[in-house]
Parts: sequence; C-alpha cells; structure tokens
Amino acid sequence: MANTGFTIWFTGLSGAGKSTLSEIIEKRLKERGRNVEVLDGDIVRTHLSKGLGFSREDRDTNIKRIGFVCALLTRNNVVCISAAIAPYGEAREWARREIGNFVEIYIKCPLEVCRQRDVKGLYKLVDEGKIKNFTGVDDPYEEPEHPELVIETDKQTIEESVSRIFAKLVELGYLEEEGNSKDEAQVVTERLAALGYL
Repeated sequence: MANTGFTIWFTGLSGAGKSTLSEIIEKRLKERGRNVEVLDGDIVRTHLSKGLGFSREDRDTNIKRIGFVCALLTRNNVVCISAAIAPYGEAREWARREIGNFVEIYIKCPLEVCRQRDVKGLYKLVDEGKIKNFTGVDDPYEEPEHPELVIETDKQTIEESVSRIFAKLVELGYLEEEGNSKDEAQVVTERLAALGYL
C-alpha cells in the first residue's frame, strides 16, 4: 500500500498546532519523494470557500469542499494534508467515507493553552466581541471518537509529535520505514572504507 495516495486529516482547535505540524510533515514527505498538497483552513477559505460564513451549514460545506479535493488528489497518488479545524464529527465522517485512505489525527490541546499561544490573534478578537461563533469558545467542537492518532501538543515536543505521526503512517501501511538494515550496513561500510578502515 506504500506509495499510494492518502489523506492526513488534522482536526483540533485554533492554535492547537495543525498548521505547524502540516508544514513539517509536508517537507519530510517531499524529501521522501512524495507528491504532497496541504489544504490549510485559512487558505481554503480565501480561495476555495470564499463567501462562506461560520454557520454550521457553511462550516460543513467548507469541510465537504476540502474532502472533495482530498479525495480527488488521493485517488491520483497524492498525499493530502488537511489542516482545518473541522469541528463537527458528522462532516469528518463524511470526509472519511468519501476519501477512503483516511488518517484522522486529533491535535488535542487545552483551550487555555491555545488562548495563550493565540498565534493569529483570534482569541483576542473573540474576547473583544469582534468574532462570534468561534469554535471552542461560543461554538462547539466535537472531539473525534475514534481517530487513528491523538497528538497532545501541550505535552509533546514538535519532534515527538512528528515521529509519532510517521510511526502511525508506517504502521497503517501508507509509508515504508526509512531505510532497511542492508542499506544502513552499506552506508556504514562505505563510510568506514572512505576513512581507510576497510
């Protein structure tokens, strides 16, 4: 199954770390020679879902558009990374059915930690009353019931999180482990020979 397309579907509150992890995973997958596309929530809303608001219906429409694009690219052997909040379980399950090769990863982080990070200044705007219906504050976030993986970014370093994600992708058969023992032995032998030990 390795080298087929699949979708990594990140879900979690604003500020949990979805975009940060997406960027690192995209880079490392590309280093492995994979075609990768990231559908970040903010970018999708600027281009693919321009004009949509934040009602439940509009949020579901946004997620279905992301899911449609992921399904299309996944079928063509692209690795897709969706990094939208995706607050509702029903829409995420729709995406899972639509895409097929689907790895849901819950980027779990307490609201107070996300507020402290407030990378985009959104929680400040919520507190000032300038943003309404904000996920996790005055609009619900439905935690995934059976994600393939839960990453707690307030308890794990970025490197630990990335390592766990790659280990899960190997376990599920979407990626091969990097290098095998023969390759490693060959590399060591060549290095020792170059240094004049062999």
